[in-house]
Amino acid sequence: MRIAVLGAGAFGTALGNILVKNGHEVVYYDPKITDVKLEDVLDGAEVMVLAVPSGVVQDILPYLPTNKTLIVATKGVLTPEPFEKFENWMVLSGPGFAGDIEKGKSTKLTATSEEIIKLFSTDYLKFDSTTDKKGVLMCGALKNVYAILAGILDLRPGASEHEKFLRDVTKEMGLILAMNGADEKTVNLACGEGDLRITCYYPSRNYEFGQILRDNPEAIPEKTVEGVPALKRIREGEILVPENAVILRDLIRRSEQWA
Repeated sequence: MRIAVLGAGAFGTALGNILVKNGHEVVYYDPKITDVKLEDVLDGAEVMVLAVPSGVVQDILPYLPTNKTLIVATKGVLTPEPFEKFENWMVLSGPGFAGDIEKGKSTKLTATSEEIIKLFSTDYLKFDSTTDKKGVLMCGALKNVYAILAGILDLRPGASEHEKFLRDVTKEMGLILAMNGADEKTVNLACGEGDLRITCYYPSRNYEFGQILRDNPEAIPEKTVEGVPALKRIREGEILVPENAVILRDLIRRSEQWA
């Protein structure tokens, strides 16, 4: 099968390499590579894997054929509306660093379709599954937001404060999912508490940016920090935030200077 991977960064190529090992033909498109045309990459492809940064999603979606299968592997998109025009779309998310996947380190991800599991199944990549595409998307965006706060608070794995933070945030994320029409139990999957745990510490860019904010509350990210635009969109009302989501509301107040 010919599969177009949209986004030739570390995560996109890690996923592409699995597909190649599983016998598929993989072609890449990346907006930064100007000598590769999107239409040429899509020609003959049966499946598209979206792995571009969340800020690029709205720019590329209008050019994608809606009758081809779309696998959304981009994290940071809060709502499913951008993808609902596609006849067959699904989400792949979870606590997978590109380097770990490349090294064959045991990793568990969340898939919203058996088709994803068939395409990416390996002896080291495992899956839990759900049909809650909205919840998986929201978890992938929210965990980045909370990771910034973990960096601001200088929380370290193993410390009781860090574990309490993860428990409290997991519960709060469930409340947010439920208020926005998703399944609150999705937060218990790899895409939720699993991804939250690895994102709330180094080498997460979101956590690192939070560490920078400790010393400079007006710092601006010098590289892609997915939690910053997600937090801005939350502040602007893209999703509903419960009154008792006190951790997120505290971060929203803190973010006025940098998001």
